[in-house]
Amino acid sequence: MLDKGMGIFTDAYDLFCIPLITRLLAHIYYTSHNYKIPHPVEASMLAVALLGTVIGQLVFGRLGDRVGRRRVYGLALMLMMAGSFGCGFSMGTTRGRVLASLGFFRFLLGVGIGGDYPLSATIMSEYANKRMRGAFIAAVFSMQGFGILASSIVTMVVCKIFGHIYPLPQKDPMPNEADIAWRLILMLGAVPTALTYYWRMMMPETARYTALVELNVHKAARDMEPVLDVSLSQITEDHPFPQKPPSYPLFSKQFFLLHGRDLLACSAAWFLLDIVFYINNLCQIHIYKKYLYDEKAGKTLTAFEAAFEVARLQAIVACYSTIPGYFAAVFLIDRIGRVRIQAVGFLFMAIVYFSIGNIPWKSNTGGLIIFLHSLTYFFANCGPNTTTFIVPAELFPARFRSTCHGIAGAAGKVGAMIGAVGFLMASHDEDPIGHKMTKRMKVVLNVLGGICVAGMAVTMLFTRETMGRSLEENENENKDESVQEASDLNRS
Repeated sequence: MLDKGMGIFTDAYDLFCIPLITRLLAHIYYTSHNYKIPHPVEASMLAVALLGTVIGQLVFGRLGDRVGRRRVYGLALMLMMAGSFGCGFSMGTTRGRVLASLGFFRFLLGVGIGGDYPLSATIMSEYANKRMRGAFIAAVFSMQGFGILASSIVTMVVCKIFGHIYPLPQKDPMPNEADIAWRLILMLGAVPTALTYYWRMMMPETARYTALVELNVHKAARDMEPVLDVSLSQITEDHPFPQKPPSYPLFSKQFFLLHGRDLLACSAAWFLLDIVFYINNLCQIHIYKKYLYDEKAGKTLTAFEAAFEVARLQAIVACYSTIPGYFAAVFLIDRIGRVRIQAVGFLFMAIVYFSIGNIPWKSNTGGLIIFLHSLTYFFANCGPNTTTFIVPAELFPARFRSTCHGIAGAAGKVGAMIGAVGFLMASHDEDPIGHKMTKRMKVVLNVLGGICVAGMAVTMLFTRETMGRSLEENENENKDESVQEASDLNRS
């Protein structure tokens, strides 16, 4: 489990360190813009990694079903390592060249991250038993919270060290040494990836892939018995592997009849969730900047101080809300089920967003606003952010499991691009005291509440419960229901 968890840990570190890095980049390359990166530039930096993630999820998800989970997972991790090192060695001396090089390597990194998502979930679901499968996958995904926290801690440590080594007067907030700092922060993301690669290559292919896709049951038994110290009959959970698995192709009429509803439910829920989740994480500095130290103090900070303050806010939210939400999901997922957690999570997220969007934004309500903001992370992670990762790994047959998880995840990252880029492009602060900006933020937050209501509706109407059933039982249930629907249609 540790190797898959470290992959998700690295994904989060690489994706969510960019709001911190932009503070350093702003002080190095945008002194003429009052140390603020223009919104189109920042939106491009966010979008390029997410676009790479979409491509990686689709490509590696399909390769995982065609070539094998283990071999393709190793390739995805290699791309992540190359992307992390490449970001640190972004070439050029001018602003345009450095940012263009950084964008290219962020895209490459995103492709690797995209590959990690479906493969990690699929591998974990195929190793786990039906009684604890949800908790196992949720525990793997909970490493996302620790990755977010790690990116904040690393940024704060690097900024403190560099600020101590290179003390500067307040009148000079643009140290050249900050250029080394952001490169170091990005390159450190390669360390857990390298460890993950070593652990993953020591593991065999999953038994379900070997038996159900490669149709080599004896090899599956040989691979798994030394690793898990159990017999193949225990691995199959009292449901023997079929000698002739279904032969219908991907995206055929039979595929859509059996799995179309599930694919729609997983993709739609993930799409709606990621619009909200990525606006919350990547753009929180823009929503709540008036309550940060540098905004209240009314002074210009050094590059290191500016990045430190944003990292501190992200770390506080991770410790008090994000990580506890994941822990709650691990505890509840196999007790009350995926559908209930997802629907209730969307519901409470909607309530909190509507609350933030309709209370007065004044200096004496700043603490309340940030508290409510942190609750959105808790209910997202003890809710749809965890379940949208788990459910696609449980609903589909082994031959399509990684592919369908990749499609659902890619839909989510499209939502993330729409949310994060659309928010940044619409968040221009036109008045010096921020009244228009505050009004926009309130509108955005109410819209996010409406999206959460839509996510709850999709969950209640279309999502199937997978708790307490083996992967083979979930597949058979889909077949039985589809046969019954077709029979009812013929009789009518």
